[in-house]
This record gives sequence, C-alpha cells and structure tokens, in this order.
Amino acid sequence: MASASGRCRLMWAAAAALVLTLDAAFVEDLDDSFKDNRKDDIWLVDFYAPWCGHCKKLEPVWNEVGIEMRSSGSPVKVGKMDATSYSSIASEFGVRGYPTIKLLKGDLAYNYRGPRTKEDIIEFANRVAGPLIRPLPSQQMFEHVHKRHRVLFLYVGGESPLKEKYIEVASELIVYTYFFSASEEVLPEYVTLPELPAVVVFKDGTYFVYDEYEDGDLSSWINRERFQGYLNVDGFTLYELGDTGKLVAIAIIDDKNSSAEHTRLKSVIQEVAKDYRDHFHRNFQFGHMDGNDYINSLLMDDLTIPTVVVLNTSNQQYFLPDRRIESTEDLVQFINNILDGTVEAQGGDGFLQRIKRIIYDAKSTVMSVFKSSPLLGCFLFGLPLGVISIMCYGICTVDSFGGVEENETSKKETGDRELTDEGSEEEQEQENKEKSAEISDGEHGQKHIFDKKQD
Repeated sequence: MASASGRCRLMWAAAAALVLTLDAAFVEDLDDSFKDNRKDDIWLVDFYAPWCGHCKKLEPVWNEVGIEMRSSGSPVKVGKMDATSYSSIASEFGVRGYPTIKLLKGDLAYNYRGPRTKEDIIEFANRVAGPLIRPLPSQQMFEHVHKRHRVLFLYVGGESPLKEKYIEVASELIVYTYFFSASEEVLPEYVTLPELPAVVVFKDGTYFVYDEYEDGDLSSWINRERFQGYLNVDGFTLYELGDTGKLVAIAIIDDKNSSAEHTRLKSVIQEVAKDYRDHFHRNFQFGHMDGNDYINSLLMDDLTIPTVVVLNTSNQQYFLPDRRIESTEDLVQFINNILDGTVEAQGGDGFLQRIKRIIYDAKSTVMSVFKSSPLLGCFLFGLPLGVISIMCYGICTVDSFGGVEENETSKKETGDRELTDEGSEEEQEQENKEKSAEISDGEHGQKHIFDKKQD
C-alpha cells in the first residue's frame, strides 16, 4: 500500500510538472536576438527579474495568457525576457521596473498599466494589436459594440481635420479604450448631432458630443471622458484618474454594511454624479470606495466611515467636510465651496508632507512586520538595536576607564612631585651639615695657626 501511494504521488508530481511545461511552452523565452527578429510580428512581452516577487506572482497568469492567445488564434505572440540578463535591450524599450508588460507593434511600444489579471491583459493585447479605428458598417454592429463597452468613442463623418486629430489621439490612448467610426446612418434615431463631422462618447445610458469651444483639446476631453460618471474606486483607479486632472469625490463606506447611513451616502454620491453632471463633470469624478484602509494610508489620517473625501490626485491635497453629509444639497454645497476656495485644503506634496510620508511609511512597515511575524520583527529590529546598545556601552566604558587612569596618573605625578620636594629638603639639610663641618674645620685651622704664632 505504501509503495502504491508513493507511485501515485510520483504520478501526480509528474503530471503537474508536465502541465507547467506545456503552459510555459506557449510563452517564448527571449534573448538578444529578439531585437532584430521581432519587427515582422506583434509581441506581448513580460520584462522580469528573477528575484522579483511580483514577477513570480505574475508567472502563472502569464502562462495562462500565452495559452489563451495561442488557442484563440490571435496574431499576438507572447514572450518573456530576463531584463537583468539582457539589460541593454530592456533599457532600449524603456524598462525601468519589474515586471513591465509591453505590446510591441512595429516601431511602437505600448505600456500596459492595468490590473495583472488574465482577462485584462488579453483585452489590452487584442485592443492594441488591432486597428486604431474600428469601422462600424451597420446599426446592428453598432448595437453589438455598444452593449459590450461601457464607454464608447465614435467618430461620425467623412475625411476632415477632426478625423486626423481623432486618429492621432487614438494612437496615444488606445492603451485605455477603443475607438470607432461610423456614418450618420448607423446611429440610432435618438442620437441627434448639431453638425458633422463629430466625436461622440456613449456612456452612463446617454451620449455627449465633443465641443471644441467648451471642451478644449480633443485629447484632454477623451482622457477625461473615458471613465463612467460613477465608479467603484480602488487604488489602481485612483492612479489612472490622476491623468484626468479632475478632483475625485469619494464616499468611503463599508460595502458589507447594509445600514441606512452607508447606503444613503452612496446614493447621495450617485445622485449628484447623475443629476449635476452638467455642473461638475469637467472638474469632478464621483465614486465610492469599500473600506478606509487604503484612503487612510494615502492621507496619513484615520477617517471614520462612512464619510466623504475629495482628492486632488495631481498634488496629493484633499478636502474633508466640516459637518456630516446628509443629502444631495449638502454635497453640492460642499463641492461648490471647494470650487470657490472656501474649504481649506489639507495634505499636499510640500517638504514637510514628504518628511511626514517617510516617517509614516517607516512606521507602517515596522508595524506590519511585527503584526505578520513578531519573531522576524524582533530579529530585524532588535538585533541592530542590541548592537548599537553594545557599541554605546563600550564607548562609555572606555571613557570611564580613561578617566580613572587619568586620575591615578595625576595622583602618581603629584606624589612623585611631593617625594621629589622632600628629597630636596633632605639634601639641603645634608648640605647644611657639611657646610657646618667645613666651618668648624676652618675655625679649628685658624685656631691652630694662632697658637703657632703665639709660640
């Protein structure tokens, strides 16, 4: 029985290894010859580093992407390159971090910035690998595409300078969204255009027409309008919204909490996003965020939910209401106060805030290490502190011994000086005796001479 179970485990291990090998077979390992051989094909490449934890986490997803792209008959080839071994090629493609995902199409290289899931990566590859502008020849095709895309940009009309600008913008923003074109006959009857040619965005159950005089540059307008009016916001979405230049009004709630307070605040944000679009859509993006962990780390604050916060992602400032938001009127008043400058901005990217960020991040790192692994935390932070303490103790001890030795040396020198002085007195006394003896001898001699003279 034991041998049979052992054989069974070996068979399962061999099967798993075979599956991994087959998965990896759909992803090509690229080397320095890739630079010269790639231009005839479209490549989706993962530039990775062997030691990178995020790269290791992406590897099974990347294998699934390779399988899906091959099985669907996509013209896109999937590969991976060790950017540390072929650093010159990675630098040529502008790789500055790991992992970096790029779609290489001719002389163009498109960066992928989305979530690292199989579905999102494949959708990006198919969108960028296809034509910049996809024509919609019929109303049925328009309806089909409209159902699939929550946000749909459409150029309507013939050749014109506006179309040239539309193509130029599409080449820049194809990494984010699709671009289509159609004739006026393809549009549904409810769509009315003031003039042709025109650029239209379909979203939020309606449509909006680009107006150069009111909306400014076409690229900026498309970049602002590529999001729905109301979003479920997370960290990645906030990162993308930073390119729009908009302020982001967010209801911070707990999605699992079905209390009236949480649901009401979410409804208030949704109503303002829909009913006041004409007033605020050029300056504000609306949404809600589940939980306050991310927003607390972003603001370096401790917000109590439910609440509303307005973020300026361009300079890291934020605005908080001075009282509870109970209705749409309260929120509209709060937003108008931000626009007219009567609400004080907090945070920012100044020097003091950067210092605060460094301290906050260091504190958060230490706390997370101790929370996840107390023993590891004690080792990582206790050992250096112990070494520093020993060094300080050693330095202080050396100073104390030095002081004692100096005192003893001083005492010894003082004693020597005293002994030297005493020796001098004895020598002087001896000299005095010798002098007295000499004087006595002199007197005795003089007396002897005097006696002789008398004789």
